[in-house]
Amino acid sequence: MSSTPALSVPSEPSEPPSDPSAPPAPPTLQATGIGVRFGGIRALDDVSLALRPGEICGLIGPNGAGKTTLFDVLSGIRRPDEGRVHLDGTDVTRRSPVWRARHGMRRTFQRQQLFGQLTVADNLVVAQEWRGGGGGLAADLLASPTRRTYERDRRDRAATVLRACGLDDLGGTYAGALPVGRARMVELARAVADPPRVLLLDEPASGMTADERRHLSSVIRRLSEEDGCAVLLVEHNVAFVMELSARVVVLDLGHVLAEGTPAEVHADRRVRDAYLGTTSAQNEPGTGPVARPDISPAPTNHHVGTGTCHEKR
Repeated sequence: MSSTPALSVPSEPSEPPSDPSAPPAPPTLQATGIGVRFGGIRALDDVSLALRPGEICGLIGPNGAGKTTLFDVLSGIRRPDEGRVHLDGTDVTRRSPVWRARHGMRRTFQRQQLFGQLTVADNLVVAQEWRGGGGGLAADLLASPTRRTYERDRRDRAATVLRACGLDDLGGTYAGALPVGRARMVELARAVADPPRVLLLDEPASGMTADERRHLSSVIRRLSEEDGCAVLLVEHNVAFVMELSARVVVLDLGHVLAEGTPAEVHADRRVRDAYLGTTSAQNEPGTGPVARPDISPAPTNHHVGTGTCHEKR
């Protein structure tokens, strides 16, 4: 019986199980007192957040709450006006997105960012090319043995990740020809082609079918549980976030409105008032029914979180 390939390739033997009584691991990613201004508008105001190894944290809030701006700050695209960002204990506030990516931070975007003219497999190979090696342009032109070795290793890694993500049948397909749901999964595969320490996912389930969302959930769980990757998840499908996340942070108008387990956030009156609305607000004189998003946890699906991330769909 064959086993599901891991998304990361361990270089050392696995660590023994940790002691439950031991203090929690230090944060992999920590943002403290983040403030961002656009003219006279404060997009983020004193926002703090910490992600520990292997944690899945959901970030929710209405449009304009500051979620994407916070992602831009964490990934280095935007420098905050106030506050600091630390990656594995190192202050990276002034570090570039490229530096952060090379030190284990990966991000996907709301808009699809695949190289459409390349095959799916080549998209994953490109994600590993930053490591260089093999003699540069001359080695490429001469097809040196060293360069061929690097190329083979990177294609083997791409094939491993594609199998783990249930995409092994698409390696030779041009990325630009994929439907939205499959393209989203390829974006995730590319983000983890070089094993990440932190993964920032911006609406990864957008455009996916219910089956594709369940599959995505199983892959994210595997990254968290088996590879120890810290995951920060922004998604407008709030039920998806609640079912998948161990902790949820709610942003509203640039402030952290609430933070806790999905059950605690679901029961928080401030969240229901500011984000979901209340019955009284819906029944004000002169107003009709107001449609509100449902944040009830999704029904339990026993195929999610089992570690099987390569089931056929």
